[in-house]
Amino acid sequence: MKKLLIVIDMQEDFVTGALANPDAQAVVEGIAALVKDFDGDVIATRDTHGENYLATAEGKRLPVPHCIRGTEGWRIVAPIARAVEEKGGSYVDKPTFGYDGWALPDYDQIYLCGTCTDICVVSNALILKAKYPETEFFVYGSLCAGVNQKKHEAALETMRSCQITVL
Repeated sequence: MKKLLIVIDMQEDFVTGALANPDAQAVVEGIAALVKDFDGDVIATRDTHGENYLATAEGKRLPVPHCIRGTEGWRIVAPIARAVEEKGGSYVDKPTFGYDGWALPDYDQIYLCGTCTDICVVSNALILKAKYPETEFFVYGSLCAGVNQKKHEAALETMRSCQITVL
């Protein structure tokens, strides 16, 4: 059985930087351990913006520069980055919430975790589920962090409604 783990946007700016979130801080070690023990391929996504972020549609609605390519805030947090590299994983830089350029080989199961549950995790889960409808999808609910608990739970419920198993 071919499996893939996608770690969504566990970057410095979402954990301790510009958009710091204590819930994201709380899942770092768990995600690092999951990556190390995962029996399959691993991809980590990076929210990736340019210096012109504030002039973009997203920047106008969320006027907090974050995840600017090449900055400290753009980097995957160290414990997870080390685990991804030790696992031989790869990275996908995505310019917005959901990445529509996924070109994955045939996986039987795809697992997701990361931040923010209610923005980037749910966006990518739904894009992937639509693109690969016969693949089994899972999200590690306890290894995701939302903007707040209410939005986190709502996103998990949305994914359940779309036949994604929440672990």
